Amino acid sequence: MRKNLLVSVLTLAACGVLLTGGCVSAATGAPAAARAAAATGGTANMMIYGVNTDGARWHAIVSGVIGDYGPAISIYPNGQVDPAHNSEMELRLTHGSFRLSIAALDKAFVKATTREPIYPKTCTDLISITGTTPIVADSGTGAYRGIRGSFPVTITLNEVEARPCQPSPGAFRAQLITVAGSGTVSF
Repeated sequence: MRKNLLVSVLTLAACGVLLTGGCVSAATGAPAAARAAAATGGTANMMIYGVNTDGARWHAIVSGVIGDYGPAISIYPNGQVDPAHNSEMELRLTHGSFRLSIAALDKAFVKATTREPIYPKTCTDLISITGTTPIVADSGTGAYRGIRGSFPVTITLNEVEARPCQPSPGAFRAQLITVAGSGTVSF
């Protein structure tokens, strides 16, 4: 008898928690959705990275006012893949996409790499430059339609080159390239 009473009390308590939780979720869910819809700008923190690749396909994570991730692909304005990385980078995130103009950043980075290897005895490099990557006008899709702004970023290469120690594309043992920064965006 006591066991049945205890089960009944626990069942009622669980139902109360579920009902209350459902009410709380419903009550707080709408304001959260309204807040998300009202977020039209602010600080976005971006990191684009490539591991052991000189190719056009990278990865992107964006936090802050944008919370998203996905592939980042170096492309030309016509959408074709840009293996030289000297035009635009399209972030194809899960909620939409937008493009960054990377031409000036690439030019500065290529200039910095002319002094490779930085550490000849170990055949390694650590190169870091800063610049700004503006968002390409009218490039936003999905949740990022109408996005505008720019990202002051630092691009960093950390690499162990293959021997003999003569830098050439793809001639590395291990490599990490990151493009990271925070900027103000609106959409």
